[in-house]
Amino acid sequence: MIDHNHVDTGLGSMIVKRSGLTPDRPALTFEGETWNYREFVQRIERFVTVLSAGGVGRGDRVGYLGLNHPNFFVAMFASARIGAVFVPINFRLTGPELAYMVTDSGCHTMIADDMHQSVVDGVRDEIPAGRFIGAESGGEGWEVMADLIASAEPTPDGVVVDSDEVAMIMYTSGTTGLPKGAMLTHGNFCWNNINALHAIDLGSQEVALVVAPIFHIGGLNVTTVLTWQKGGEVVLHRSFDPGAALEAIQSHGVTNMFGVPAMFLFMSQHPEFDDTDLTSLRVVVVGGAPVPEPLTRTYLAKGVPFAQGYGLTETAPMASFLLPEYALDKVGSAGFAPLYTELAVLDDDGNPTPTGERGEICVRGPSVMKGYWNQPEATAEAIDTEGWFHSGDIGYLDDQGFLFVVDRLKDMVISGGENVYPAEVESVLFQHPCIADVAIIGLADDRWGEAVTAVVVCGEGESITLEDLRDWAGERLARYKLPTRLHTTGELPRTSSGKVLKYELRVRFGD
Repeated sequence: MIDHNHVDTGLGSMIVKRSGLTPDRPALTFEGETWNYREFVQRIERFVTVLSAGGVGRGDRVGYLGLNHPNFFVAMFASARIGAVFVPINFRLTGPELAYMVTDSGCHTMIADDMHQSVVDGVRDEIPAGRFIGAESGGEGWEVMADLIASAEPTPDGVVVDSDEVAMIMYTSGTTGLPKGAMLTHGNFCWNNINALHAIDLGSQEVALVVAPIFHIGGLNVTTVLTWQKGGEVVLHRSFDPGAALEAIQSHGVTNMFGVPAMFLFMSQHPEFDDTDLTSLRVVVVGGAPVPEPLTRTYLAKGVPFAQGYGLTETAPMASFLLPEYALDKVGSAGFAPLYTELAVLDDDGNPTPTGERGEICVRGPSVMKGYWNQPEATAEAIDTEGWFHSGDIGYLDDQGFLFVVDRLKDMVISGGENVYPAEVESVLFQHPCIADVAIIGLADDRWGEAVTAVVVCGEGESITLEDLRDWAGERLARYKLPTRLHTTGELPRTSSGKVLKYELRVRFGD
């Protein structure tokens, strides 16, 4: 009997095998410098030597803190070659938040860029890491990654990992409560990308623009790793800038891009948007939050195949995808589950909801995480006995089986006994000519339980009153969905992955 577990599906072996197939093709472009696949893998194999010499072995955790940088990927693939576990960390964390994650995951080695080494230095005495490597340069107590790589001999032989070995611990964004570490296996990455290749249909000449933060599953594993699997080129930006993203699409002939709705909103509002040639784009994948319908139509009007996807950290991430051919007919839908994933909308008793009725979106398949690191109770709560991962998101299936994501369970507003879904109201308010950005939240109300509250960013030189807003939206929404309170602000607080921090707004504007 053949043991298929010994077919190496590891992240580390994938990039080495791809380099063997296409060594001279461009693999990674960053700030004017391009590495081909051979150069990329040489750095990875030298860093394997560096990590091993420092005592990192199979199962040990390697943490990375910083903005997007090529050395993130060098460290990620090198960790995988050893069988170590890579821990990408949100670069917006405070010292105590960072200390919690590094201690919770038990990081052996910490890598950080110049901008974030001081945060690590502030909690050194509280964390278990014993080695500190600067991703760019190094201050006191920091070794320099480039110097270490330059002086190391390559280690070409990696360990063969089983598909259920943990490749990465990715902490959920933690918008409420302490973040949980989702254990993603090598098999999770492999199966997610098999799913993605059947859904997104990328070719071998892909040029992926990566501007979303790569510590986040969306930036890392929607099109980035996938593009390398096909032998394409990744154009990496340190962080998202709408003008720089537009310029890169045109100058590099970018063919695919992932982003959250806010990124595409800010690009569409940039003065260069109308004049930028976007014809090289074969697919743009948008996910991470419900997509306002007007935003979809803005990109479709420019001929950009603007495809909504739905996924989570815990599903590595693809749970559903709308094929570009349905983009116009099914605007607002997140499409179908990919080939090797099951998707269901379940009621409170765990039964499938009837067509069009809302319930919790649940996902099952080989891309679903192994569980939460050191949290068996949270794992049991999230993944039921039949293997369904409970997302905490509300959605419904239409009569053709297309998924529509309505909102987060915890963001739903209950006003006067009626369920109000913020994303639905936001999608309408986005169309108001005076509104540049908007979030709907629920605030405590003596009469209605919760008041539907609009937090609005007005366009330059614009202003709006609650009465104006209600009159305008009243033609498009049922009365119980209309905001009864209005607050204006200069900008909405967002996570580094682009999601609005609604709990911050509830704290700021609550009584």
